Amino acid sequence: MSDGKGTSILRGLDGANPLAYLAALGVLRVLTRAKAELRAKLAWCASEGAWRPRLRLVRALSHQELAEAVFEACNACRCDQALALGDDLVVDPAAYRRFAVAAAEAALADNPCHAEFAASFACEVTVDDNGHVQDTAFRTMSGAGHQHFLKTMRNLVSATQSQHIARALFERWDYSDPVRNMSLRWDPADDSRYALRWSDPSGDPDRQRIGSMWGANRLAIEALPLFPVMSAARQLETTGFRTAGSRGTFFTWPIWDADLGLDEVRSLLALSDLQAEVPDRTCLLKRGVLEVFRAQRLTVGKFRNLARGTPV
Repeated sequence: MSDGKGTSILRGLDGANPLAYLAALGVLRVLTRAKAELRAKLAWCASEGAWRPRLRLVRALSHQELAEAVFEACNACRCDQALALGDDLVVDPAAYRRFAVAAAEAALADNPCHAEFAASFACEVTVDDNGHVQDTAFRTMSGAGHQHFLKTMRNLVSATQSQHIARALFERWDYSDPVRNMSLRWDPADDSRYALRWSDPSGDPDRQRIGSMWGANRLAIEALPLFPVMSAARQLETTGFRTAGSRGTFFTWPIWDADLGLDEVRSLLALSDLQAEVPDRTCLLKRGVLEVFRAQRLTVGKFRNLARGTPV
């Protein structure tokens, strides 16, 4: 849906779905980084029973033109250097420090995206019980069952084309892309526990054919730099996440109505008011925040998933 004046409703993305939300942020980031002349702004509006992203550009683009522009911008942002760290974020502090230094040097040259990812993956200051760096709360896998966090990202970067992005942005999600080693487990639909199914999902032959939305996963990768990590009291904290004791870990995100650029969105995501047990709606409304969603990060065995967001 477009008003012909540079505004498009990304009707395929539901703001209550963590994967779809991250995909919307990914669109804003890559267009800002690689297509600055479009002067992208993002807001949210109620449409078709959900909060949908409203993307505003300086000129109107058809759905196909916009998908191609986003695809080109993804490639131009060159996240491949950051994803070359390894298959997973299981890294010792010295190796991660070398990676971060190389990222900083790349930023001084011509690739700031490398440094942005390095700041969102992990930190060499905080170490887990096995001597590896603590990593982002968005990490959902670390090699168990042949599922690898960074390798999956590389798979998605390699396989995703503009038509996958178009389907994710503008069509009802049909999950017609193969899911095996092609999902980051940020979609609530990825929570396919054996206890919730007739058969063991790990041996399901359909996973070779269907189950994922490559375009949404590819775009969500590009949103990670908007959620940097920071060492706090010997524990790594990820922007947007909070741990509520025995209740678990939760991801919280805002829905806003004003057309915001990338820097404004980055600041809004880090707003401390969002992390309150019960956010002050009156205060947030004055900042243009219409809704706040919160999703629990589920841990089943050696895998993690994000649940669907519910209004706080």
